[in-house]
Order: sequence, then structure tokens, then C-alpha cells
Amino acid sequence: MARDIIQPADHTFRDVPEHIQHSDRYWPHFKGCIGAIDGVHVPVVIDVKDQLPYYGRKGITTTNCMCACDFDMKFTFACVGWEGSAHDTRIFYSCVNNESYNFPNAPAGKYYLVDSGYPMRKGFLAPYKGERYHIGEFQPSEVLHRPEEMFNYLHSSLRSVIERTFGVWKNKWRILRHMPPFKMHTQNLVIVATMVLHNLVRTHEINNDAECSGSTEATSFGSETGHYDAMAETISILDEP
Repeated sequence: MARDIIQPADHTFRDVPEHIQHSDRYWPHFKGCIGAIDGVHVPVVIDVKDQLPYYGRKGITTTNCMCACDFDMKFTFACVGWEGSAHDTRIFYSCVNNESYNFPNAPAGKYYLVDSGYPMRKGFLAPYKGERYHIGEFQPSEVLHRPEEMFNYLHSSLRSVIERTFGVWKNKWRILRHMPPFKMHTQNLVIVATMVLHNLVRTHEINNDAECSGSTEATSFGSETGHYDAMAETISILDEP
């Protein structure tokens, strides 16, 4: 079920995303872009004897997940379960080089946006190194004269879709901030299940974020209890042999 829902809408990536096609800022410079990739840490509960490799950058036990998303803020790929101490680059190479992960590689002329922590290689476009990159480093009314800085600014602005996707996803599913002490396999299933439900919400445009609705309470899943009921059902399906 998860692979049926966490996947690109079109594996050929034939069409240019509307977000780019209809933008004077990004068109035609980023017409080959099909989405963005980044890692995200999710807190997990680990037995004391196994905790060390799961300690991430924030000093808590986490799992490091590599995800890709499209410009509808839907997950198109997710690799869940790596230890919090695992480097993003290590996870990246494992995902794109190991066919068992079923990573949706970009066809010729297409690419994903990645940040400077990832390698520049065919199908993946990173920013210029040694230049300002993050949006917060630029002033709102600043005039950029150097092509490298302009490229990095636009790259960062467009790639921010993955950060916004993570934000909407984590804010919707509170369990991601306070994971129950399930077995690690089940905790991974919880993470994947919330991604599946996130995509379903995005697809059907049901109260998925503040832009679509002024309320964060009433959704197709009903109350908070309804959220967990939907997630529990999804987990049971994902865990079927």
C-alpha cells in the first residue's frame, strides 16, 4: 500500500510541474526539476543498550529518513529507519544505488533539487558551494548581481518545498513528536503510515494546511481520535505479510 501512494504521480516525469511552468521566477530555468530531496529526523524510543547509534544532532534518539517530494507537497519517496547518527550522504547513496529501495530516478534532462550536503551528480542539482544559500541569508529587498548568488537564491526558494512538506506533515501528526515505546519496526510503520495519510489528505485537498482551510480540527478523519484510528488501520495494512 505504501509504495502505491508514496510514489510520483507520473514515473516518466514528462510534464513540467505547474508550480514551475506558471512561474516567471522559475520558468524556464528550472523546467527540468521534478521535486526536492532532504533528510528529516523523527524522535524514536530505543532500548538503552541500543541507543548510541540513534543519537542525532539534537542529542535525542532519532531515525534519519530520506524523502523526496513533488511541488504538490506530496511524498514521492521515503526511506525510513536509519539511525539518527547516519549521515545524509550515506543514506542517499544507499537509496539511489540499491535497486531494492525503488528510488524513482530522474530520467534524462530531469533532476531533483538537493542541498549542499548531497553530491552533485546526474539527476541531482545542488547549489554553488562557497556562496550564500539559505533564504534567511538574503535580505528581502536585496538586489543580487552575481549569477551564482541569484542561482542559489532561486534554488533555495524552490527547494524549500521539501521543508514545507515536512512542516505540514509533522504538525498534522503529533505522534511524530512523541512516539510511543513501540518496537522499532512498529515505530517505522507509524512514520510511513503518517506519510501515506499525508499524501491522501494532499490528494483530496481535505484541510491539509492553513492555506486550504481556516480550521485544523475538522477533517475527513474527524477528531484527533479519528486521526489515530485512520493511522492504526493504515499501520495494520502496511504490516500485513
